[in-house]
Amino acid sequence: MTKDKMKIGEISKPRFEFRTFGRDFSDAAYLMTRLSVPVPEKVWERTSEETYIISRTNDVNNTKIRDGKMDIKTFVQEVDGLEQWNPLMKGEFPMKAEVLEKEVFPAFMVDMPSLDKEVYTLEEFMAMVKSNPNLQAITVEKERFGYMINDTICEYANVWINGAMVVTVNSESTELDDIKKTITDLGLDGIENINYLQAAKRITGMIDKKLAN
Repeated sequence: MTKDKMKIGEISKPRFEFRTFGRDFSDAAYLMTRLSVPVPEKVWERTSEETYIISRTNDVNNTKIRDGKMDIKTFVQEVDGLEQWNPLMKGEFPMKAEVLEKEVFPAFMVDMPSLDKEVYTLEEFMAMVKSNPNLQAITVEKERFGYMINDTICEYANVWINGAMVVTVNSESTELDDIKKTITDLGLDGIENINYLQAAKRITGMIDKKLAN
């Protein structure tokens, strides 16, 4: 059976991902620049600022907000140490109370706040997050550099989580073997797979674990 060929910026079937966070992945970053095939100019360098909502009671739904739009991804499975995530919901503010009640707060796995309006602004939603002791809003700024290695979509990124700078590297594809080869080629064998949700929790002290280095 012919495998799907990965294309940056195009929708594919659900991908698996290896990602890790730490203080220094300069060797892997250098190898990415040497091993990558040419990629579209639009992914050479990208910057963004997002708000992640992390929950003490949830490790399977990853929620972020950018430009007034909310994106929630949910963990599907782990195979050979590689994680698969699928979209759970997409929405934007102002947001209907029904969506908050049936989709957003259940994803956080926390008690539902009292809603007495039909529609809520982003500011009103963030106030609800702030008032919940199990939720925390995290500012995440990204400076991302895109590559394509072994037919996997890769990136090296500088990331500021509430102002604390870390670096991350990743490889994602629909094909597990392609990711495994890329991990080896980049010298990342044995490095822990750490997703954005886990990285934010570790950096803010919500969980007591270090990053990969």
